[in-house]
Amino acid sequence: MNLFFRRIFSISMKEYKHILRDPFTFAAAVGIPILFVIFFGFIIDLDYKGVNVNVRDNDQTESSRRFLQLMGSSSYFNLIPLHQQSEADKKINQNDMSAVLIIPKGFGQTVKKGEEPAQMQLLIDGTDNAKAGIVTSYITLAAEKASEVLFDNNGIQKSALNIKTRFLFNPELNSRWFIVPGLGTVIIGLIAIVLTALTVAKEWENGSMELLLATPVSATEIIIGKLIPYFILALADIFMIFIFSIFVFAIPFKGSFLFYVLSCVIYITGALALGLLISVITRKQEQATQIAFAVGILPSFILSGFIFPIENMPLFFRILTAVFPQRWFMQISRSVFLSPSGFFELIMPFLFITFFAVLMIFISIKKFKKDLEVTQ
Repeated sequence: MNLFFRRIFSISMKEYKHILRDPFTFAAAVGIPILFVIFFGFIIDLDYKGVNVNVRDNDQTESSRRFLQLMGSSSYFNLIPLHQQSEADKKINQNDMSAVLIIPKGFGQTVKKGEEPAQMQLLIDGTDNAKAGIVTSYITLAAEKASEVLFDNNGIQKSALNIKTRFLFNPELNSRWFIVPGLGTVIIGLIAIVLTALTVAKEWENGSMELLLATPVSATEIIIGKLIPYFILALADIFMIFIFSIFVFAIPFKGSFLFYVLSCVIYITGALALGLLISVITRKQEQATQIAFAVGILPSFILSGFIFPIENMPLFFRILTAVFPQRWFMQISRSVFLSPSGFFELIMPFLFITFFAVLMIFISIKKFKKDLEVTQ
């Protein structure tokens, strides 16, 4: 047993020295995560401010003007009046607007009576679905707040609009609270999958793997010894993201920390096994790079919900996202940061990343052992 651990330690030290001697590997493992956090945390900002909202007031009453005045007090958008209905139709037909808010006739009478919700029409430019969703949330929330004030001034304890909107966990719609916690998925896709696939494939390609096979070590010892350094790097990057999130971006952490750490460990293990499998299958750096980016980086950005909301995707792509563990770990990461979530609340994504990790470990070890037997 002591010999077993000594062999694993020797393989790990060899891989550690290899990382230090390889400038690309070391720079990618240390420098790129820092750049990701800085660029995505500071530069990318999905909070739209000063959005021009065209308004057509067909009621022209004291209530409608007061309502627009209350809405205009928000700094997130500018209200631009349209004097004719034809102007609103023109803006819509020319796609020359972010949003058009139309107040129908009879709005003031409905507010004064308070017997039923007042009706409005909101038209949103849907060419940019991400912006459309955010602008819709802004206008809906501002309209709800304005209606509450308007009805209170009239002595009516009833909502002026039939809008039932509630923002949980991120009431200010701060995009950094949404972006930064999800960076762990992207960084693990880079560190654990891509680097593991490339470095191991490099050893197959340059023949150093055959030299390693000449030593009295087993396949299991080689696998564990090679993956430990990358596991430590990936886990350290996750904790770096956690520290940046809490102390630099002031993002609250409301969930279970132990559950978060356990999920990170399982997800990293599955990602490392996937990288190892890619290297064993390809044995070529060029092919390993292409496959690693296809199953590691691209799903982390596109199919995980990191940038594009999954619920807005077509049905085929929504189903496709369920195949990749990036989606489920993204859900875990954001949920434990912004909501008091733990194992029971996130049991489905947790079980999926666990199943993925076990499956990848089983396949990669079996394939690696089989190739070693053939090589030997």
